[in-house]
Amino acid sequence: MSCRGIKHGVIACLLAVICCGVALGQKATPCANCITLNKAQPPFRIFGSTYYVGTHGLSSILITSPAGHVLIDGDLPESAGLIAGNIRLLGFRIEDVKLIVNSHVHSDHAGGIADLQRRSGARVAASEWSAEVLRKGGVGKGDPQYGTLSPLAAVKNVSTFRDGESLKVGEITITPHLTPGHTPGGTSWTWKTCEGSVCYDMVYADSLNPISAPGFRFTKSREYPQAVEDFEKSFTFFETVPCDVLITAHPEVSGFWDRLALRERGVKPDPFIDSGACRKLAESGREKLRQRLADEGKR
Repeated sequence: MSCRGIKHGVIACLLAVICCGVALGQKATPCANCITLNKAQPPFRIFGSTYYVGTHGLSSILITSPAGHVLIDGDLPESAGLIAGNIRLLGFRIEDVKLIVNSHVHSDHAGGIADLQRRSGARVAASEWSAEVLRKGGVGKGDPQYGTLSPLAAVKNVSTFRDGESLKVGEITITPHLTPGHTPGGTSWTWKTCEGSVCYDMVYADSLNPISAPGFRFTKSREYPQAVEDFEKSFTFFETVPCDVLITAHPEVSGFWDRLALRERGVKPDPFIDSGACRKLAESGREKLRQRLADEGKR
C-alpha cells in the first residue's frame, strides 16, 4: 500500500505506515489489503450478550455484562478507533472493557490491542508464546510466516493462562483453548451466551490455515518442529467441542456475511446457529494441511 495512493491526507498516510510496520523500524511485507480488511462494518448483536464489533474483513467480538466486558481480537493497528466506535454505537463504553484476549499475534488480529488497551485500561491475557510476542512487540520467532509479517507494537501488562482455564469478568466466563499450528501460540475461545432461557455454546476459532513464508516447511522446520502435530491437536479440538455458533477470526471463513444476509431476510431458524460448523472447519483445515504437506513432498 502506497501513501501516494491514499486520498485521506496525512493521518491516513501515517496509519498506512503503521499497518506496514515501518513505524517500528522492522522490515515487513507491505500491507496491500489493509484498506480492504479495515473496511467499516456496522456492529450488531450475534446472540444474547455477544456482539460483532470488528471491521468487515476482520472479526472482533464484544461480550457484555453489567460488571464489565470482554473483547476478543483487536484487528489492525488502525482498526482500534473503528472497534471503539462500534462499541459506542451499541450503547456500551470502551472504558468498561475489562479483558482483551486474542486469537493469534499477527498484525491483522493483534495490531490494535495496544491502542485498545490504552483506551480501555483493560488487562490483556494471552497464551505463553503469544504473550511473549505481545510484551516485546515485533514478530515471534517460530511463526511459520516469520520474515513476511508486519511487527506489533508492544503491549503492557500481559498475563498468561493455562489451556482450558476459565477467565471471568462479572458474569462472563470465557475459556481459552490452545489451537496452535497457524502460529505456535494460537488460541480459540468458548463461552455461553443466553437470551432468556435459551443458551448457546459460542466458539471463536483461530485460523487453521497452514500458510508460511517462502522456504518454510511444516514437515522440516527447525524453528517450529511440532507444527504438524499441533495442527492435528487443533483439528481434534474443533471436531469435539460443543459448538452452536462458530465465529472465525476472518469472518468469511465461516460464511459469516452470508449468514447475516440470511438473517436480515428473515430466514428461520437463525442461520448463525449451526452445530456442525466446527466439524466442517476441522475438515477444511485437515484438507488444506494435507494439500500443503503433499506439495512439500514434491519439492
